[in-house]
Amino acid sequence: MIDLKLLRSAPDQVRGALARRGDAGVTRLLNELEALDVRRRALVARLDQLKAERNEAAKADARLLKETRALPPEVREQRRELGARISGLEAELRGVEAELEQQALFVPNLPLPELPDGDVSCNQVVRAWGEPAAAGGRPHWDVAERLGIIDFARGAKLAGSGFPVFVGLGARLARALVNFMLDLHTREHGYVEIEPPFVVRREIMQGTGQLPKFEADVYRTDPDDLFLIPTAEVPVTNLLRDEIVDGATLPRGYVAYTPCFRREAGAAGKDTRGLLRVHQFDKVELVRFCRAADSPAEHEVLTRHAEEVLRRLELPYRVVLLAAGDVGFASAKTYDLEVWAPAVGSWLECSSSSTFTDFQARRANIRCRPRPGDRPEFVHTLNASGVALPRTIAALLETHQRPDGAVALPPALVPYVGTDCLVPPPAPPAGAA
Repeated sequence: MIDLKLLRSAPDQVRGALARRGDAGVTRLLNELEALDVRRRALVARLDQLKAERNEAAKADARLLKETRALPPEVREQRRELGARISGLEAELRGVEAELEQQALFVPNLPLPELPDGDVSCNQVVRAWGEPAAAGGRPHWDVAERLGIIDFARGAKLAGSGFPVFVGLGARLARALVNFMLDLHTREHGYVEIEPPFVVRREIMQGTGQLPKFEADVYRTDPDDLFLIPTAEVPVTNLLRDEIVDGATLPRGYVAYTPCFRREAGAAGKDTRGLLRVHQFDKVELVRFCRAADSPAEHEVLTRHAEEVLRRLELPYRVVLLAAGDVGFASAKTYDLEVWAPAVGSWLECSSSSTFTDFQARRANIRCRPRPGDRPEFVHTLNASGVALPRTIAALLETHQRPDGAVALPPALVPYVGTDCLVPPPAPPAGAA
Protein backbone atom coordinates (compact mmCIF):
# COMPACT_ATOMS: atom_id res chain seq x y z
CA MET A 1 0.00 0.00 0.00
CA ILE A 2 1.21 3.48 -0.79
CA ASP A 3 2.61 5.48 2.12
CA LEU A 4 0.08 8.31 2.57
CA LYS A 5 2.61 10.26 4.62
CA LEU A 6 4.96 10.22 1.63
CA LEU A 7 2.15 11.33 -0.68
CA ARG A 8 1.42 14.20 1.72
CA SER A 9 5.04 15.28 2.22
CA ALA A 10 6.41 14.65 -1.29
CA PRO A 11 3.48 14.61 -3.74
CA ASP A 12 5.62 15.48 -6.76
CA GLN A 13 7.98 12.57 -6.02
CA VAL A 14 5.08 10.11 -5.79
CA ARG A 15 3.36 11.46 -8.88
CA GLY A 16 6.56 11.40 -10.88
CA ALA A 17 7.33 7.80 -9.91
CA LEU A 18 3.84 6.53 -10.67
CA ALA A 19 3.68 8.48 -13.95
CA ARG A 20 6.44 6.17 -15.21
CA ARG A 21 3.90 3.34 -15.18
CA GLY A 22 2.05 5.07 -18.01
CA ASP A 23 -1.39 4.67 -16.43
CA ALA A 24 -3.46 7.86 -16.62
CA GLY A 25 -5.97 6.38 -14.18
CA VAL A 26 -3.37 6.48 -11.41
CA THR A 27 -3.16 10.29 -11.68
CA ARG A 28 -6.91 10.61 -11.21
CA LEU A 29 -6.74 8.24 -8.26
CA LEU A 30 -3.99 10.28 -6.62
CA ASN A 31 -6.11 13.42 -7.02
CA GLU A 32 -8.98 11.67 -5.24
CA LEU A 33 -6.70 10.45 -2.47
CA GLU A 34 -5.26 13.89 -1.87
CA ALA A 35 -8.75 15.41 -1.74
CA LEU A 36 -9.88 12.75 0.73
CA ASP A 37 -6.78 13.27 2.85
CA VAL A 38 -7.38 17.05 2.95
CA ARG A 39 -10.96 16.40 4.00
CA ARG A 40 -9.86 13.91 6.65
CA ARG A 41 -7.36 16.33 8.16
CA ALA A 42 -9.96 19.12 8.20
CA LEU A 43 -12.39 16.85 10.04
CA VAL A 44 -9.72 15.85 12.55
CA ALA A 45 -8.87 19.50 13.20
CA ARG A 46 -12.54 20.45 13.65
CA LEU A 47 -13.12 17.49 15.98
CA ASP A 48 -10.10 18.39 18.08
CA GLN A 49 -11.47 21.91 18.41
CA LEU A 50 -14.96 20.76 19.40
CA LYS A 51 -13.61 18.21 21.89
CA ALA A 52 -11.51 20.94 23.47
CA GLU A 53 -14.65 23.07 23.73
CA ARG A 54 -16.47 20.12 25.33
CA ASN A 55 -13.71 19.71 27.88
CA GLU A 56 -13.84 23.40 28.80
CA ALA A 57 -17.62 23.23 28.98
CA ALA A 58 -17.41 20.24 31.32
CA LYS A 59 -15.14 22.20 33.66
CA ALA A 60 -17.52 25.17 33.58
CA ASP A 61 -20.49 22.88 34.24
CA ALA A 62 -18.71 21.35 37.24
CA ARG A 63 -18.19 24.79 38.75
CA LEU A 64 -21.78 25.80 38.03
CA LEU A 65 -23.15 22.63 39.63
CA LYS A 66 -21.29 23.39 42.83
CA GLU A 67 -23.10 26.71 42.99
CA THR A 68 -26.58 25.89 41.66
CA ARG A 69 -26.79 22.08 41.92
CA ALA A 70 -28.45 22.06 38.48
CA LEU A 71 -27.69 23.23 34.96
CA PRO A 72 -30.09 25.61 33.27
CA PRO A 73 -32.16 24.06 30.43
CA GLU A 74 -30.46 26.25 27.82
CA VAL A 75 -26.99 25.04 28.96
CA ARG A 76 -28.08 21.42 28.84
CA GLU A 77 -29.37 21.97 25.29
CA GLN A 78 -26.08 23.57 24.25
CA ARG A 79 -24.16 20.58 25.62
CA ARG A 80 -26.51 18.16 23.83
CA GLU A 81 -26.03 20.01 20.55
CA LEU A 82 -22.24 20.01 21.00
CA GLY A 83 -22.25 16.25 21.65
CA ALA A 84 -24.42 15.65 18.59
CA ARG A 85 -22.08 17.71 16.41
CA ILE A 86 -19.09 15.71 17.67
CA SER A 87 -20.86 12.40 17.05
CA GLY A 88 -21.84 13.48 13.55
CA LEU A 89 -18.30 14.55 12.66
CA GLU A 90 -16.87 11.31 14.09
CA ALA A 91 -19.20 9.30 11.87
CA GLU A 92 -18.24 11.44 8.88
CA LEU A 93 -14.55 10.95 9.69
CA ARG A 94 -14.97 7.17 9.86
CA GLY A 95 -16.59 7.22 6.44
CA VAL A 96 -13.84 9.34 4.92
CA GLU A 97 -11.10 7.17 6.45
CA ALA A 98 -12.77 4.00 5.16
CA GLU A 99 -13.04 5.48 1.66
CA LEU A 100 -9.43 6.69 1.80
CA GLU A 101 -8.20 3.24 2.83
CA GLN A 102 -10.26 1.52 0.14
CA GLN A 103 -9.10 3.88 -2.62
CA ALA A 104 -5.48 3.54 -1.54
CA LEU A 105 -5.69 -0.22 -2.24
CA PHE A 106 -5.94 0.56 -5.97
CA VAL A 107 -2.70 2.59 -6.09
CA PRO A 108 0.25 0.55 -7.42
CA ASN A 109 3.73 0.44 -5.97
CA LEU A 110 6.33 3.05 -6.92
CA PRO A 111 8.82 1.70 -9.50
CA LEU A 112 12.42 1.97 -8.35
CA PRO A 113 14.55 4.60 -10.11
CA GLU A 114 16.83 2.04 -11.80
CA LEU A 115 14.00 0.65 -13.93
CA PRO A 116 14.13 1.74 -17.59
CA ASP A 117 11.36 4.07 -18.73
CA GLY A 118 8.74 2.85 -21.17
CA ASP A 119 6.56 -0.18 -21.84
CA VAL A 120 7.32 -3.84 -22.55
CA SER A 121 9.33 -2.86 -25.61
CA CYS A 122 11.83 -1.15 -23.29
CA ASN A 123 12.59 -4.19 -21.14
CA GLN A 124 16.32 -4.89 -20.90
CA VAL A 125 18.18 -8.21 -21.05
CA VAL A 126 20.74 -7.99 -18.25
CA ARG A 127 22.37 -11.42 -18.70
CA ALA A 128 21.91 -14.77 -20.39
CA TRP A 129 23.08 -18.34 -19.86
CA GLY A 130 23.45 -21.23 -22.30
CA GLU A 131 23.39 -21.38 -26.07
CA PRO A 132 19.84 -21.25 -27.47
CA ALA A 133 19.21 -23.93 -30.07
CA ALA A 134 18.23 -22.92 -33.57
CA ALA A 135 14.50 -22.42 -33.98
CA GLY A 136 12.74 -25.55 -35.16
CA GLY A 137 11.72 -29.02 -34.12
CA ARG A 138 8.39 -30.33 -32.90
CA PRO A 139 6.40 -28.08 -30.54
CA HIS A 140 6.06 -29.38 -27.01
CA TRP A 141 2.37 -30.25 -27.38
CA ASP A 142 3.25 -32.51 -30.30
CA VAL A 143 6.18 -34.05 -28.39
CA ALA A 144 3.97 -34.61 -25.32
CA GLU A 145 1.24 -36.25 -27.40
CA ARG A 146 3.72 -38.62 -29.09
CA LEU A 147 5.17 -39.53 -25.69
CA GLY A 148 1.70 -39.98 -24.21
CA ILE A 149 2.56 -37.82 -21.19
CA ILE A 150 0.00 -34.99 -21.43
CA ASP A 151 -3.65 -35.32 -22.44
CA PHE A 152 -4.98 -31.91 -23.40
CA ALA A 153 -8.26 -33.20 -24.84
CA ARG A 154 -9.31 -35.09 -21.71
CA GLY A 155 -8.28 -32.16 -19.55
CA ALA A 156 -10.59 -29.94 -21.58
CA LYS A 157 -13.34 -32.54 -21.20
CA LEU A 158 -12.96 -32.42 -17.42
CA ALA A 159 -12.64 -28.68 -16.81
CA GLY A 160 -12.37 -26.78 -20.09
CA SER A 161 -9.34 -25.47 -21.93
CA GLY A 162 -6.32 -24.57 -19.86
CA PHE A 163 -6.51 -27.62 -17.58
CA PRO A 164 -4.11 -30.27 -18.97
CA VAL A 165 -3.91 -33.81 -17.59
CA PHE A 166 -0.42 -35.19 -17.01
CA VAL A 167 -0.30 -38.95 -17.61
CA GLY A 168 2.17 -41.68 -16.65
CA LEU A 169 5.72 -40.40 -17.07
CA GLY A 170 4.28 -36.92 -17.51
CA ALA A 171 2.82 -37.01 -14.00
CA ARG A 172 6.09 -38.43 -12.70
CA LEU A 173 8.04 -35.69 -14.49
CA ALA A 174 5.91 -32.98 -12.86
CA ARG A 175 6.32 -34.58 -9.43
CA ALA A 176 10.06 -35.00 -10.03
CA LEU A 177 10.49 -31.34 -10.94
CA VAL A 178 8.70 -30.25 -7.76
CA ASN A 179 10.79 -32.53 -5.55
CA PHE A 180 14.02 -31.52 -7.29
CA MET A 181 13.30 -27.83 -6.77
CA LEU A 182 12.20 -28.21 -3.16
CA ASP A 183 15.35 -30.19 -2.35
CA LEU A 184 17.58 -27.65 -4.09
CA HIS A 185 16.07 -24.67 -2.30
CA THR A 186 15.90 -26.25 1.15
CA ARG A 187 19.18 -28.18 1.18
CA GLU A 188 21.42 -25.79 -0.73
CA HIS A 189 19.76 -22.37 -0.57
CA GLY A 190 18.56 -22.52 3.04
CA TYR A 191 14.82 -22.01 2.62
CA VAL A 192 12.27 -23.36 5.10
CA GLU A 193 9.63 -25.48 3.36
CA ILE A 194 5.98 -24.55 3.88
CA GLU A 195 2.83 -26.40 2.87
CA PRO A 196 0.14 -23.70 3.04
CA PRO A 197 -3.62 -23.84 2.45
CA PHE A 198 -4.64 -23.64 -1.21
CA VAL A 199 -7.55 -21.32 -0.38
CA VAL A 200 -7.32 -18.06 1.55
CA ARG A 201 -9.55 -15.34 2.96
CA ARG A 202 -10.22 -12.06 1.17
CA GLU A 203 -7.93 -10.00 3.41
CA ILE A 204 -5.06 -12.38 2.66
CA MET A 205 -5.43 -11.78 -1.08
CA GLN A 206 -5.62 -8.08 -0.34
CA GLY A 207 -2.38 -8.24 1.66
CA THR A 208 -0.26 -9.17 -1.35
CA GLY A 209 -2.09 -6.95 -3.83
CA GLN A 210 -4.29 -9.39 -5.79
CA LEU A 211 -7.43 -7.76 -4.39
CA PRO A 212 -9.34 -5.64 -4.93
CA LYS A 213 -7.89 -4.67 -8.32
CA PHE A 214 -7.62 -8.15 -9.90
CA GLU A 215 -10.65 -9.93 -8.50
CA ALA A 216 -11.87 -10.80 -12.02
CA ASP A 217 -8.73 -12.91 -12.58
CA VAL A 218 -9.08 -15.22 -9.57
CA TYR A 219 -11.33 -18.12 -8.64
CA ARG A 220 -13.65 -17.56 -5.69
CA THR A 221 -15.74 -20.02 -3.68
CA ASP A 222 -19.27 -19.25 -2.57
CA PRO A 223 -20.78 -18.76 0.01
CA ASP A 224 -17.66 -18.73 2.21
CA ASP A 225 -15.83 -16.06 0.15
CA LEU A 226 -12.55 -17.97 -0.05
CA PHE A 227 -10.15 -17.66 -2.99
CA LEU A 228 -8.12 -20.36 -4.73
CA ILE A 229 -4.57 -19.10 -4.57
CA PRO A 230 -3.05 -17.76 -7.82
CA THR A 231 0.42 -18.32 -6.33
CA ALA A 232 1.96 -19.55 -3.07
CA GLU A 233 3.22 -16.00 -2.62
CA VAL A 234 -0.20 -15.13 -1.21
CA PRO A 235 -0.39 -17.47 1.82
CA VAL A 236 3.38 -17.60 2.44
CA THR A 237 3.83 -13.80 2.53
CA ASN A 238 0.85 -13.52 4.87
CA LEU A 239 2.35 -16.04 7.30
CA LEU A 240 3.76 -13.04 9.17
CA ARG A 241 0.64 -10.90 8.83
CA ASP A 242 0.02 -8.57 11.81
CA GLU A 243 3.30 -9.62 13.43
CA ILE A 244 6.35 -7.77 14.71
CA VAL A 245 9.30 -10.08 14.10
CA ASP A 246 12.73 -9.96 15.69
CA GLY A 247 15.06 -8.11 13.32
CA ALA A 248 17.85 -10.52 14.27
CA THR A 249 15.91 -13.33 12.53
CA LEU A 250 15.98 -11.51 9.18
CA PRO A 251 16.41 -12.25 6.37
CA ARG A 252 14.02 -15.19 6.32
CA GLY A 253 13.38 -17.43 3.32
CA TYR A 254 10.44 -19.76 2.74
CA VAL A 255 9.72 -22.13 -0.14
CA ALA A 256 6.41 -23.76 -1.00
CA TYR A 257 4.98 -26.00 -3.68
CA THR A 258 1.33 -25.40 -4.53
CA PRO A 259 -1.03 -25.71 -7.43
CA CYS A 260 -1.96 -22.27 -8.73
CA PHE A 261 -5.30 -21.15 -10.16
CA ARG A 262 -5.76 -18.18 -12.48
CA ARG A 263 -8.78 -17.24 -14.58
CA GLU A 264 -6.78 -14.60 -16.50
CA ALA A 265 -10.00 -13.02 -17.67
CA GLY A 266 -8.20 -10.51 -19.88
CA ALA A 267 -5.95 -13.02 -21.62
CA ALA A 268 -8.43 -14.84 -23.88
CA GLY A 269 -6.91 -15.95 -27.17
CA LYS A 270 -3.29 -15.28 -26.17
CA ASP A 271 -0.71 -18.10 -26.43
CA THR A 272 -3.31 -20.79 -25.83
CA ARG A 273 -1.51 -23.75 -27.43
CA GLY A 274 -0.09 -26.46 -25.22
CA LEU A 275 1.30 -25.32 -21.88
CA LEU A 276 1.85 -21.69 -22.76
CA ARG A 277 -1.20 -20.37 -20.91
CA VAL A 278 -3.12 -22.56 -18.49
CA HIS A 279 -5.56 -21.92 -15.66
CA GLN A 280 -4.21 -24.52 -13.21
CA PHE A 281 -0.52 -25.26 -12.86
CA ASP A 282 2.13 -26.33 -10.38
CA LYS A 283 4.76 -23.94 -9.08
CA VAL A 284 7.48 -23.80 -6.47
CA GLU A 285 7.61 -20.33 -4.92
CA LEU A 286 10.36 -18.55 -3.04
CA VAL A 287 9.49 -15.79 -0.53
CA ARG A 288 11.96 -13.68 1.42
CA PHE A 289 11.56 -11.11 4.23
CA CYS A 290 14.31 -8.63 5.06
CA ARG A 291 15.05 -5.17 6.36
CA ALA A 292 14.89 -2.25 3.93
CA ALA A 293 18.67 -1.76 3.75
CA ASP A 294 19.18 -5.39 2.69
CA SER A 295 16.46 -5.45 0.05
CA PRO A 296 18.58 -4.79 -3.10
CA ALA A 297 21.12 -7.49 -2.22
CA GLU A 298 18.36 -9.93 -1.25
CA HIS A 299 16.72 -9.43 -4.63
CA GLU A 300 19.89 -10.47 -6.41
CA VAL A 301 20.28 -13.53 -4.14
CA LEU A 302 16.67 -14.54 -4.76
CA THR A 303 17.04 -14.22 -8.53
CA ARG A 304 20.21 -16.34 -8.56
CA HIS A 305 18.40 -19.05 -6.61
CA ALA A 306 15.69 -19.23 -9.27
CA GLU A 307 18.31 -19.18 -12.05
CA GLU A 308 20.07 -22.18 -10.56
CA VAL A 309 17.02 -24.33 -11.28
CA LEU A 310 17.25 -23.55 -15.00
CA ARG A 311 21.01 -24.11 -15.07
CA ARG A 312 20.65 -27.58 -13.59
CA LEU A 313 17.89 -28.37 -16.06
CA GLU A 314 20.31 -27.27 -18.79
CA LEU A 315 17.82 -24.83 -20.26
CA PRO A 316 19.21 -21.70 -21.95
CA TYR A 317 17.63 -18.65 -20.36
CA ARG A 318 17.91 -14.91 -20.05
CA VAL A 319 17.25 -12.45 -17.23
CA VAL A 320 15.12 -9.48 -18.26
CA LEU A 321 14.73 -6.27 -16.23
CA LEU A 322 11.17 -5.03 -16.71
CA ALA A 323 10.57 -1.42 -17.64
CA ALA A 324 8.54 0.85 -15.35
CA GLY A 325 5.52 0.56 -17.65
CA ASP A 326 5.58 -3.25 -17.62
CA VAL A 327 6.26 -4.01 -13.95
CA GLY A 328 3.44 -5.60 -11.96
CA PHE A 329 0.99 -3.73 -9.75
CA ALA A 330 2.65 -4.56 -6.41
CA SER A 331 6.24 -4.75 -7.63
CA ALA A 332 8.88 -2.05 -7.36
CA LYS A 333 11.37 -4.00 -9.51
CA THR A 334 11.10 -7.27 -11.41
CA TYR A 335 13.42 -9.58 -13.25
CA ASP A 336 11.73 -12.07 -15.58
CA LEU A 337 13.53 -15.35 -16.19
CA GLU A 338 12.77 -16.50 -19.72
CA VAL A 339 13.63 -19.95 -21.10
CA TRP A 340 14.18 -20.54 -24.79
CA ALA A 341 11.66 -22.82 -26.53
CA PRO A 342 13.14 -23.57 -29.96
CA ALA A 343 10.05 -25.12 -31.56
CA VAL A 344 7.78 -22.31 -30.44
CA GLY A 345 10.60 -19.99 -31.44
CA SER A 346 10.28 -17.65 -28.49
CA TRP A 347 11.45 -16.89 -24.98
CA LEU A 348 8.96 -18.06 -22.35
CA GLU A 349 8.70 -16.47 -18.92
CA CYS A 350 8.89 -19.20 -16.27
CA SER A 351 9.74 -17.02 -13.27
CA SER A 352 9.32 -13.46 -12.09
CA SER A 353 11.65 -12.32 -9.33
CA SER A 354 10.34 -9.20 -7.63
CA THR A 355 11.01 -6.87 -4.75
CA PHE A 356 7.93 -5.19 -3.33
CA THR A 357 9.79 -2.85 -0.93
CA ASP A 358 7.35 -2.20 1.96
CA PHE A 359 4.24 -2.19 -0.26
CA GLN A 360 2.93 -5.62 0.77
CA ALA A 361 4.17 -5.25 4.33
CA ARG A 362 2.00 -2.14 4.76
CA ARG A 363 -1.06 -3.95 3.42
CA ALA A 364 -0.45 -7.03 5.60
CA ASN A 365 1.01 -5.09 8.57
CA ILE A 366 4.30 -7.01 8.74
CA ARG A 367 6.94 -5.24 10.81
CA CYS A 368 10.20 -5.96 12.53
CA ARG A 369 11.94 -4.55 15.57
CA PRO A 370 15.59 -4.03 14.48
CA ARG A 371 16.90 -4.28 18.05
CA PRO A 372 15.21 -4.73 21.44
CA GLY A 373 13.53 -1.47 22.38
CA ASP A 374 13.68 -0.05 18.85
CA ARG A 375 10.60 1.30 17.16
CA PRO A 376 9.04 -1.25 14.76
CA GLU A 377 9.53 -0.69 11.03
CA PHE A 378 7.95 -2.31 7.99
CA VAL A 379 9.90 -5.19 6.48
CA HIS A 380 10.56 -5.60 2.76
CA THR A 381 9.06 -8.61 0.97
CA LEU A 382 10.40 -10.36 -2.12
CA ASN A 383 9.40 -13.42 -4.09
CA ALA A 384 10.28 -15.43 -7.18
CA SER A 385 8.97 -18.49 -8.89
CA GLY A 386 11.52 -21.18 -8.28
CA VAL A 387 10.12 -22.13 -10.85
CA ALA A 388 6.70 -22.58 -12.54
CA LEU A 389 6.26 -25.94 -14.26
CA PRO A 390 4.23 -25.42 -17.47
CA ARG A 391 6.63 -23.35 -19.55
CA THR A 392 9.63 -25.05 -17.97
CA ILE A 393 8.27 -28.40 -19.14
CA ALA A 394 7.52 -26.91 -22.56
CA ALA A 395 11.14 -25.73 -22.89
CA LEU A 396 12.44 -29.03 -21.52
CA LEU A 397 10.54 -31.08 -24.12
CA GLU A 398 11.53 -28.80 -27.00
CA THR A 399 15.16 -28.31 -25.99
CA HIS A 400 16.04 -31.91 -25.14
CA GLN A 401 13.99 -33.72 -27.79
CA ARG A 402 15.88 -36.22 -29.95
CA PRO A 403 15.33 -37.17 -33.60
CA ASP A 404 13.89 -40.54 -32.56
CA GLY A 405 11.08 -38.80 -30.62
CA ALA A 406 12.55 -39.39 -27.16
CA VAL A 407 13.42 -36.58 -24.77
CA ALA A 408 16.71 -36.73 -22.87
CA LEU A 409 16.58 -35.67 -19.23
CA PRO A 410 19.31 -33.59 -17.57
CA PRO A 411 21.36 -35.44 -14.91
CA ALA A 412 19.81 -33.38 -12.10
CA LEU A 413 16.39 -34.89 -12.85
CA VAL A 414 17.39 -38.51 -13.45
CA PRO A 415 17.31 -39.60 -9.75
CA TYR A 416 13.85 -38.07 -9.37
CA VAL A 417 12.28 -39.45 -12.56
CA GLY A 418 14.06 -42.81 -12.45
CA THR A 419 15.15 -42.72 -16.09
CA ASP A 420 17.47 -40.64 -18.24
CA CYS A 421 15.00 -40.14 -21.08
CA LEU A 422 11.32 -40.11 -21.93
CA VAL A 423 10.54 -42.49 -24.76
CA PRO A 424 7.41 -42.96 -26.90
CA PRO A 425 5.20 -45.87 -25.88
CA PRO A 426 5.61 -49.02 -27.97
CA ALA A 427 3.49 -49.24 -31.10
CA PRO A 428 0.43 -51.49 -30.74
CA PRO A 429 0.81 -54.93 -32.35
CA ALA A 430 -0.37 -55.34 -35.92
CA GLY A 431 -4.10 -55.88 -36.16
CA ALA A 432 -4.79 -54.45 -32.71
CA ALA A 433 -7.88 -52.25 -32.41
